[in-house]
Amino acid sequence: MTFVNWLKRNLVVIAGLATLGYLLLPNVIVTVFSFNKPKGRFNYEWQQFSTDAWQHPCGVAGMCGSLSLSLQIAVWATIGATVLGTMIAFALVRYRFRARGAINSLIFLPMAMPEVVMAASLLTLFLNLGAQLGFYTILIAHIMFCLSFVVTAVKARVMSMDPRLEQAAQDLYAGPVQTFLRVTLPIAAPGIAAGALLAFALSFDDFIITNFNAGSTVTFPMFVWGSAQRGTPVQINVIGTAMFLVAVLFVLASMVIGNRKGRQKA
Repeated sequence: MTFVNWLKRNLVVIAGLATLGYLLLPNVIVTVFSFNKPKGRFNYEWQQFSTDAWQHPCGVAGMCGSLSLSLQIAVWATIGATVLGTMIAFALVRYRFRARGAINSLIFLPMAMPEVVMAASLLTLFLNLGAQLGFYTILIAHIMFCLSFVVTAVKARVMSMDPRLEQAAQDLYAGPVQTFLRVTLPIAAPGIAAGALLAFALSFDDFIITNFNAGSTVTFPMFVWGSAQRGTPVQINVIGTAMFLVAVLFVLASMVIGNRKGRQKA
């Protein structure tokens, strides 16, 4: 009975840890196989511990070039989607205008629509316009489908804002620009940051829409897909592990900064 009672008290924690372990298992496998030294082309079976791939992460031709291209596209797509999405979110929450309800509904279409449908639609648009497929068509496509996620994240934050804080700033003779920079923007910043991070992750990771609209341009997800047909180099696991560690460090740093700010306020 004692074990049953303990299990009932900790069932939620156990389920949460089991789910977290299940989600992290692929990352653990990628990390382990980044230290493998395969004997053939495919890095699917453990052979021998080696740090050669970590010493030469760009040892595979074209991989670091595609990685750099994906990072550039992700950064510019994040900037474009964040700026446009933030303005759209403020407009939808703060202003009343015709077709506001229809625009609210249209914002969710890219999130609900299958990626292959959007990819084919964008490809048709670019071909009808006579645009040359490459960096800029990928960038436009990424901004297009990242925009909805940014709007949703920022809109939720703006809707929860207390308008009396801005009114208090105006009562203290703050102008519209000062009110926005010192009151509105800091309050909305967590939602904007969340939307930007989501846009960056979606843009960097995307394959389907990119594959339709890339032409001869090769991004990192496309390089990984192409490499899987011929053999998976260990350096791909190295890049994946490095990105995972950077993301974990970023989250830990955010938590530390948030805890410090919380203690200072307390």
